Amino acid sequence: MSEPVPKEAAHRKIWGLHHNIFFLGLVSLLTDISSEMIFTLVPLFVTNVLKGTAMQVGLIGGISESFDAILRIFSGRISDRFKRRKVLAVLGYGFSTVVKPFMLLVSNWGGVLGIRFGDRIGKGVRSSPRDALIADSVGEDKRGKGFGIHRAMDTSGAVLGLVFAAIIIYFIQPAGFQLGEDTFRWMVIIGTIPAVLAVITLIAFVHEKGLPAHEAAKAAGTTPQTRQAFSGRFKLFLFIMGIFTLGNSSDFFIVLRAQDLSVNVLHITLMLVLFNVTYAIISTPAGVLSDRLGRRRVIAIGWTVYALVYLGFAVSGSVWHMWVLFGAYGIYYGIVEGVAKAFVADLVPAERRGTAYGYYQGVVGLTLLPASVLAGWLWDTVSPAAPFYLGAGLAFAAMLGLLCLLKEK
Repeated sequence: MSEPVPKEAAHRKIWGLHHNIFFLGLVSLLTDISSEMIFTLVPLFVTNVLKGTAMQVGLIGGISESFDAILRIFSGRISDRFKRRKVLAVLGYGFSTVVKPFMLLVSNWGGVLGIRFGDRIGKGVRSSPRDALIADSVGEDKRGKGFGIHRAMDTSGAVLGLVFAAIIIYFIQPAGFQLGEDTFRWMVIIGTIPAVLAVITLIAFVHEKGLPAHEAAKAAGTTPQTRQAFSGRFKLFLFIMGIFTLGNSSDFFIVLRAQDLSVNVLHITLMLVLFNVTYAIISTPAGVLSDRLGRRRVIAIGWTVYALVYLGFAVSGSVWHMWVLFGAYGIYYGIVEGVAKAFVADLVPAERRGTAYGYYQGVVGLTLLPASVLAGWLWDTVSPAAPFYLGAGLAFAAMLGLLCLLKEK
């Protein structure tokens, strides 16, 4: 007579993967519902309601993202040192949840910067430990799938958040070309609820996950000298990623670009829904493809798509162009976001993943400040198309660098 399956074992896997993947995806889904409702239309809130400039929008995006990048470096290292990923994730998600309702009180762009800054502090604390926990919870042969599923659930939350935002806009200002203050306030009120649910889900259902036995044994035998140094391939990847990100300014600018072409607020929101639907659909297949084809090639494909899309944003002159470009932009995100994180895990030792994700996200975030400030300056002083020409050129250069300089193992 066979023995009964232990309860813990019976619930160990969802969709063939450790349950952490699903529940961390659910946490990200709920968080993205909240963040998309509250922050995605911030550039319109700043320029339409608070009468700010594109440069101020760039500063809000760049400064908050860059400081969050510094925290990602430290939180990743702390999670490696103390082997505690979950507690840092809880602190990060919790802090972001606390600051979001203060968007109801802002009356100038500096206040928006302060609250966005606080939200990104939470993201900076949680992101590297969370990504390391995902990597710890899945084997190398399914790593692309694991990160792909997480990105798909995360982005599904963005879709739902934008759908809720579109419903609010439809009932309050269905034909408005500028975002109204009352509309935005309702988004903040309703958007805070899923953020609270995300923290509860994280505390209740996600568990610390030790390294697999073979990786733990390898880590135990690693000397201090080898722990201090990352491989040259990882450092080169960070350098190439920095080049790409210098042209990848805050996505606030694609929202401003749509309004610049006389797209009304409701349609901009629906375009963002299309972007995120495409992103969610592509993420898991792209991750699975990277498990078979290799991460480097898949990332190069994604960067090529990005270069073409940004070139399209630069030359576009019609509303229907915007619909096509927002959908294509989601293809880029779906291809690259999860695969790049899986690639980081491939390039570094298992016991240093938290630190590696900190450096990776630190490079992306710190480069975003000059990228966004430069984009704002180009928008105000040259033309709204100029930031997109720059982004297309640097993405193409980064793609060539990835294929020509970063060799396969």
